[in-house]
Amino acid sequence: MPWWFFRRRRAPAAAAGPTGAAPSVPGRQPGEGALPRLQGNRRYLQEQPYLLPKDLGEVNRLDFQHYVLRSLLRGNYLAPIGQPRRILDVGCGTGQWAFELAQQFPQAEVIGFDLEQVKVTSTPPANFRFVQGDALQGLPFESGSFDFVHQRLLILAVPLPSWPGLVQELARVTAPGGWVELVETSTMQDFTPAGPATRAFYQLGRPLAALRGLDVEGVVLRSLERYLVEAGLINTQRQLVEAPVGDWGGRLGSLLALDLREASKAVSGPIASIAHVSEQEVLDLIERASQEWNALQTRCPFVVAYGQKPASS
Repeated sequence: MPWWFFRRRRAPAAAAGPTGAAPSVPGRQPGEGALPRLQGNRRYLQEQPYLLPKDLGEVNRLDFQHYVLRSLLRGNYLAPIGQPRRILDVGCGTGQWAFELAQQFPQAEVIGFDLEQVKVTSTPPANFRFVQGDALQGLPFESGSFDFVHQRLLILAVPLPSWPGLVQELARVTAPGGWVELVETSTMQDFTPAGPATRAFYQLGRPLAALRGLDVEGVVLRSLERYLVEAGLINTQRQLVEAPVGDWGGRLGSLLALDLREASKAVSGPIASIAHVSEQEVLDLIERASQEWNALQTRCPFVVAYGQKPASS
């Protein structure tokens, strides 16, 4: 397969997996706020709320981001998952997290699920498999079929009204006794402290995110554990990690700042278009914001929330 697809191909959910059509997740309006297929030198998905590009530059950033998060959390997961036999990574991105879980648990089948297969490797783990599909249209897997279901950093991909239904879908495909883990961050308005350039960039990008129905108020970050409880999960836990952003935070802070700068630059073109300013103005604002992070010793919140499917389910 190529590194990316220029346009998402629509197919019934059943085409992506072994079962029939799964229930769709409420709150999604296909085509609402769609980005151009090609803007500048970046390629974006059409007919999807996903804000970031899908191209080689984003592949590299996502892999880099994976290593930053693994260092921040001191591992790839926090849930007490034991020895899972089947693992599902929803919104798997480049697949790096799933590859590492497949290597850690060679006895398990690990499935990465995403809109696009954006990275091709000639030697994926033998127990890894990619399934293409749209989680907002339901997961094309049988109920109770995974011991561990993982979803990470879809704040810029999932409309706010869709979150409860999506987490219910994650719980549906989880086996009794299995675990669901969610990892999310929030918008720059939740950076503490946030300087004037950081706040200005957030305000400039807010209409673009709101156009897609994405969370612009930090609601998801505060609600992850509630979503798990409402989906019927027990033994839920929530852990807040306030990560340093900038050189003041050492190597981890420097790497996280680099990741955030690159992610911000990845949407500079669309933000400039909707805000009716030049892209260079947006890029200059991002640079001033990154300088603030050092001067103010800014921190960025991450939340890990997990819960267990009752054994009687």
